[in-house]
Formats: sequence, C-alpha cells, structure tokens
Amino acid sequence: MMSGTHQRLDVTDRTRELPAVADVGRRVVARRSQGGSLVANVGVPLSLDWVDSVRVNTSAVERRATTLVARRTVKKDWQIAWLLRAITCMDLTTLSGDDTEERVRRLCAKAMHPVSDSVKGALAIRDLPLQVAAVCVYHLFVQTARRALDGTNIRVAAVSTGFPAGMTALAERLAEIRSSVEAGADEIDVVITRAHVFAAQWQRLYDEIAAFKKACGDARCKVILGTGDLATLRNVARASLVAMMAGADFIKTSTGKESVNATLPVGLVMTRAIREYSERTGMAVGFKPAGGIRTARQSLEWLALMKEELGPSWLEPHLFRLGASSMLGDIERQLAFHGSGRYSASYHHPLV
Repeated sequence: MMSGTHQRLDVTDRTRELPAVADVGRRVVARRSQGGSLVANVGVPLSLDWVDSVRVNTSAVERRATTLVARRTVKKDWQIAWLLRAITCMDLTTLSGDDTEERVRRLCAKAMHPVSDSVKGALAIRDLPLQVAAVCVYHLFVQTARRALDGTNIRVAAVSTGFPAGMTALAERLAEIRSSVEAGADEIDVVITRAHVFAAQWQRLYDEIAAFKKACGDARCKVILGTGDLATLRNVARASLVAMMAGADFIKTSTGKESVNATLPVGLVMTRAIREYSERTGMAVGFKPAGGIRTARQSLEWLALMKEELGPSWLEPHLFRLGASSMLGDIERQLAFHGSGRYSASYHHPLV
C-alpha cells in the first residue's frame, strides 16, 4: 500500500487475466462507489502474479490509520445512530472453555433484545426493530443456538476447522464444517493454515480455502486469517487476496485468541484488498474484525474505516461484522447516558 492520494495496494493491473463476471442470475450485494453493481463472490482462478506483486507501505498505512481516528468523530444523535448500526452488524460471541448450553441461550436472548426497554424508551425508539446480525458459538452449541433463535432472522455462526489453531488434518476440518452446517449453522468461521502464508505456498492455501468453501455449501464461509500471527502487513494483504480468489464470503482478522487481534492498520490493508478485488472482478467480499474490540468508541472507529474505504454498502450486516461480546455492554451504557444524562454501572447491562 503506497503513499499518495489514495494509498492503494500497489498491484500490477492484470484484470484481463481474470474471468469476466456476469451479473445475470447473480445476487447484487453492493454498489460501487463510482456506480455499478457488485455481486456475491464465487472466486476466481489463483493469480500468482497478482499475489506476488503486492507491496505494502507500512508507514503510510500506520499514518492513515492514525489520521482516521483523529479526524473522524460523530456526536450526539449521529453517534447514537452509528452505535445502533454497530449493534446490527455484531456477531455476538461466546467462545470460552467454560461455555454451557444455558450461557448460549442467555446470549441468544440478548441477541434478540440487545438494548433494554428502559434505554429504548429513554431514546424514544421503542418501536425500532433492533437485533444483532449473528450469534457465534462452538460447534457443540450450534443446535442450542438454532433452537433459541427460532423464528428470528439472526444467523448462527460456528467456528470450525480446528479453531483456533487450525492444526488438525484437512479431512477432519472439512468434516467439522459439514457437521456444523447439518446442525443448522448459517455461517462457518474457518481457520487457515498460517504455515502456508509463511512459506508463500499460495496454491496450497487457495486449495485449502476452496475446499472449505465447497464444504460450507449454502452457508457463508468467513475466512479467519489470524493476522496477529502473520508477521507482516504484506502477508496480510497477500493472504486476503488468496482467500477472496478461493471464494471467501468474508475475510476476518483474528480468532480472538492471538496475542494481537484486530487493529486498524490491519483493517486498512484488508479493506484495501477487498476494494482492489471488487474493482477487478465485480464481486464483493465482506469484512469482519474480531478480537480486542471492547468499547463503543472502537465500534465507531471501525464503522468510519468501512465508510471511508469501501462506502455505505459495507455498512450493512451482509458485508460487515464486528466480532465482539463485551462491546455490546459498553454500547448500551453509552445509549443509556444519551437518554438519561447519567452513566450507569456496567452490571446494569449484562450480556448473559
């Protein structure tokens, strides 16, 4: 990603090497910022020349991420509207070793009613339909979440493929995906083999993700890159491109278990890769930052990044998710403050 007016990914134009994408019979999922439509991603053949030509200017990325936070703020009613939008784009998540069916049921109840009636009343939005986009759980709890969310359009997401390390045999990971889909999962968050990135084995990474995508069937395939483990922003950009070429519906920063999870510089690199891919192929890919996102202010920062880098179409839950759990409690506190003028204690806004 080079400095300059747009700080675009420095990629040699090889659009003619990629297959043409027809809109006929394909679902339009986004609009280009300069006009025209984008359809859902089905992948393209792996272009090693495209991947190898990627360069990232780390200092420019970090400078852009810093100025984004410094320059973009929303206040008062606008801030409330953005926080409500953040809720609708949230994957409410529980991925703890001590998870139980009862905890998952309580989380699903919160997903259906993310803001208390008293807070909605104070904001005069009692009639506003408000819920999160999805509930993300381990495979063991997919059926529990599916039953708890019956009758809603909240999606069930399952982490899979040897989460969080992704070190099990490929056959086992594919079987785990199919099992979660059969149990009722609408979305599968899959983990790549990071070693393929370190060794620049792009064909192996492409084949692995393409196999995950096929195993997902009609479920959305959300590819976790584990960016905190990838060492360089160039690796992040390259892995993002390969995942999209292989057919990823979303690319996701982290499992939430790495020492470093979602950061704005990483998000900037990944969203620029999404923009390049959409411009070259006519297909839109979603983005999900996850891990370490805990405050209402952080949700505003990520929304600002999406709006500026990808446009309004990526502020919808079918193309943007925030992987978080504790963040919802802080957002509800901020909403309560706006309605009453007083901050409430965090225990007044429990998740489960």
